[in-house]
Amino acid sequence: MDQREPRRPPEYILEVFADPTCIKDVVRSVLHTIFFHRYFPCHRPGALDVLDLTLPVVTNSELETLIDTRVGQLARQLSSDTSPQGSIRGQLAVQFYEKRRKKGGGLGWFGGGRAEEEVCWEIWRLEVTLAIPKTETERTKVLRAVASTLRKTALKIVNTVNRDKDHIPPITTNDTNPFPYQITLNPRLEGWGKGIGIF
Repeated sequence: MDQREPRRPPEYILEVFADPTCIKDVVRSVLHTIFFHRYFPCHRPGALDVLDLTLPVVTNSELETLIDTRVGQLARQLSSDTSPQGSIRGQLAVQFYEKRRKKGGGLGWFGGGRAEEEVCWEIWRLEVTLAIPKTETERTKVLRAVASTLRKTALKIVNTVNRDKDHIPPITTNDTNPFPYQITLNPRLEGWGKGIGIF
């Protein structure tokens, strides 16, 4: 492979299904499960009980604040939409980066510029569907489906992180968090606009 051509990071798609009563807890638990396996600083693990499942939580106040903010934004967006089909969709993306030294020192024309750049090495895309049950019977069916989907999603995350490790870059810094991350609401991960920072 040509060294000048950047390799596309692996992208994992997770389908998340919930109703308005549990959307925040379900999405929050999926995000924490991803970070539990990809957040490398030392942290004390916690647990989150959602729909008879106990899932891991990263107890880091900065990360928890970011997760809660993005989950709240997604929940507000989904609750403000109306759909005659009884379901509404939204997306979140989690991107992990490594800091790399720019070729040529990154000094630019007049000595400005950054000597490091952030290169994405992994993307998790959550495709969230909010179901709006109309009756109590529908609600019971939806909650059963939500629990089943959450269980499958958690297992998919665990299987993926155990299987796909070769693309994780080596830790080459003494920074507390060697791999910066982003959580983006309704991301546009493709296209020319991302390359120049518009999207």
